Amino acid sequence: MLAGKVVGSIVATRKNDKLIGNKFMIVEVVERMRATEQQLIAVDNIGAGIGEYVLVAQGSAARIGCDMKDAPVDAAIVGIIDDGTRLE
Repeated sequence: MLAGKVVGSIVATRKNDKLIGNKFMIVEVVERMRATEQQLIAVDNIGAGIGEYVLVAQGSAARIGCDMKDAPVDAAIVGIIDDGTRLE
């Protein structure tokens, strides 16, 4: 699991049918958790907003975490961080 900061959103009008109704956010991985500068696109089913720090699951854990086990999802926001000392 990674910690990151939501820095934007993505709108995709054409997508896989299993992704319809989902919000997509751009998450910048927190510097202490990355080897290089990295951003990823994550499905957001919990309502994170731009500027919030979030927990991101990847791979099969992402599909399970957002209850979309048959969808083409590789990253999902699974939590909003309330208090994260030393994130930056």
